[in-house]
Amino acid sequence: AIQPEIRKAAEKIKTDYDKIDVLVNNHGFLASERNETVDGLEETFAVNHIGYFLFTNLLMDHLKAAESARVVNVASEAHRAGEFDPDNLQLQEDFMPLKAYGNSKLFNILFTKELAGRLADTSVTANCLHPGVVASNFGQSGSWLMSIFYTIGKPFMRSNKKGAETSIYLATSDEVEDVNGAYFKNKKVTTPSRIARDPDAAQELWSISTELCDL
Repeated sequence: AIQPEIRKAAEKIKTDYDKIDVLVNNHGFLASERNETVDGLEETFAVNHIGYFLFTNLLMDHLKAAESARVVNVASEAHRAGEFDPDNLQLQEDFMPLKAYGNSKLFNILFTKELAGRLADTSVTANCLHPGVVASNFGQSGSWLMSIFYTIGKPFMRSNKKGAETSIYLATSDEVEDVNGAYFKNKKVTTPSRIARDPDAAQELWSISTELCDL
């Protein structure tokens, strides 16, 4: 998820379509070591957070053009291990793969909260969710230990179909038509971690992300 690629994809969508009814952001990248993209951003942060943030903002006018639109951000219960440190957002210090992942999923929820507030007077809603631990190819980009964990654990994980259920529910169900800014697990509203509910952190993350994306 390099910013020029995200911008190019957004332009193509805007050219091909007049409006967007549903936008599902679903990134779950896990780096095995600290690398930076050509934009100079830590990879996990760039893919899992900036990917959501930039893509959604670029498509905002098309979402607002729909009669009623929904933004669905796939987060994770891994956010509970995440922390918000504006001075070390991209883990220049103390980088650990799972820490970077947990932080990025926390940022998904903070982004959703701030986005929902900004959409309050529009016909667009934004919600996020935990999909469950899904037996996808996730983890293959991580360390050998993570790959082994996912290989051994696969029989106990959800199928891709089961893992998509809450995303599909948020994208299509009439039950959540007026729900905005919530975090879901198994198709039910769930309370995320304390920091994930911090409006000041959500606002600060938005401000920093705006600068990083030159928006």
